[in-house]
Amino acid sequence: MPLKLSLAKGERLVVNGAVIKNDGPDTSLVFENRALILRQKDIMTSENANTPARRVYLALQCAYMFPERQPEHLETFRTMLRDFVEAAPSSAQIARSMGACTDQGDLYGALKECRKLIEHETEILEHVQ
Repeated sequence: MPLKLSLAKGERLVVNGAVIKNDGPDTSLVFENRALILRQKDIMTSENANTPARRVYLALQCAYMFPERQPEHLETFRTMLRDFVEAAPSSAQIARSMGACTDQGDLYGALKECRKLIEHETEILEHVQ
């Protein structure tokens, strides 16, 4: 099933590790085969990975974007996620969902679930302050 993406002027996306920037007016792209794609809004930079949940996301993102080093990044991801759940047991259901996605090879789905982990962390931190 083809994937159609519309990009605004200046918007970036990563396709199979290559950064692509729309330098003109709005553009539509159609991907007719499988590709590893992350839109600019979904990319976590190391500078923005400034909380435990965001670092979990970054490790998972690296596993998704760099398949040649996927086992290494998945090991880091699993260790960080386990530590996160130990510190915040209320996140266990989200972690199970992420684990199920990774076990099925659906790293993009796990990234979507990890956004819930980041939201959950934000809620936890709001109650601490």
